[in-house]
Amino acid sequence: MSEHTTVGTYAPEFPVYDQNRWINTRPLTMKSLRGKIVVVDFWEFTCINCIRTLPYVKGWYARYEPYGVVVIGVHTPEFSFGKNRADVERAVRDFGLTYPVVLDNDYEIWRLYANSYWPRKYVVAPDGKIVYDHIGEGGYAETEQVLQDLIKAANPDASLPPLLKPLRPEDAPGAYCLPRTPELYAGLGRGRFGNAVIPQTGEPFEDGGPHKEGSLYLKGYWDLEAERVTSTGTDGYLVFTFSGNEVNAVIRAPEGGRGRLNVEVDGRPLTVGEAGIDVVVESGQSYAKVTVGRMYRLYYNPEYGTHELKLAPAGPGISIYAFTFGSCKGP
Repeated sequence: MSEHTTVGTYAPEFPVYDQNRWINTRPLTMKSLRGKIVVVDFWEFTCINCIRTLPYVKGWYARYEPYGVVVIGVHTPEFSFGKNRADVERAVRDFGLTYPVVLDNDYEIWRLYANSYWPRKYVVAPDGKIVYDHIGEGGYAETEQVLQDLIKAANPDASLPPLLKPLRPEDAPGAYCLPRTPELYAGLGRGRFGNAVIPQTGEPFEDGGPHKEGSLYLKGYWDLEAERVTSTGTDGYLVFTFSGNEVNAVIRAPEGGRGRLNVEVDGRPLTVGEAGIDVVVESGQSYAKVTVGRMYRLYYNPEYGTHELKLAPAGPGISIYAFTFGSCKGP
C-alpha cells in the first residue's frame, strides 16, 4: 500500500495483541468494527505535529461516538522509551484521550498501512474500506466533513453540529508559516554535530564554534548514543542556532529521578515573554524541570527571528533526543 493507493482498499486487520498492548479498551479487530465508522490515527506522544492534532481528534470522538464513530490511536514510537506502556498511559491521561489506543511497538501496524508519517489519519467506512487518508497537520474541517457524510449516509435524519472551528490561530484561514530550521536529532544515528572533533568515550567535547544553523554543538562531558546525548557532568552544555519563533525538545529525566535544564537564548536567561510553558523564569534564571520522558516546550516568541539557544544540564543523566521548531502565525 502506498500513500496514493490506500483510498478504496480494505483497512488492514490489526495483529492479535493481548490486553497489555491496548489502552482504554479490550483488544479490537477491524472485523469486529464492521458497521462502524473508524478513524485510525497514527501518533506519537513526543511528536509536536501529533500533539497539535489531538484536540481535534478528541473533539470528533466526543461529537460522533454516539453515531457509531470509533477512534483508534495507533501509538508507533519514534524513540525507544516510547515503547514503555507506563509512559504511553501517562501521555494518554495527560492529553485526556478516552478513545482506544494500541501500542504499535514493533511497527507492525505501521508496516501494514505502509505508513511513513506522524501523524496520519485514515477514515474507514462501515464496509471496511478506507475512504479518506490525510498526512500531517491540517485538513481538520475536511476530515470532519467526511465523518459527517458517512454518518448521514447511514442515518439521513441525524442532527449534526456545525464543523469545529479552528482551535488555534495557526489553524485558521489566512495563517501562514515562515521558513524554519528543520528538525534536529541529537543521536549518532541521525544527529548533525558541528564539533570539529567527536572525542573518545569519557573525554570532553570542545565547542569551537561558530554555531552554524542546522547543527548541534556540545561542550563538556556527554555520552553520545544512537538516538540521544546524555549529560555525564555538571558543566557542559548543548547549543545551536535556529530560525523560527518556537523551540520544542524531546528530553528524558535521569533514571529514577528528576533533573534541571538551564535554558538561555542569545547568551542570557529567557524572559517571561519568551519562555515556553515548561520553562520557569525566576531570580534571574530560566530552567526546565525534567521529570519524565516527553516533549518539552522551551521557547516561544510571537516574533519570528534567528537566535541561539543553549541548554545546560545542572547534573548528569539528562538525555536529549530531538528538537522541533515552529514558525507559524495566525491571520
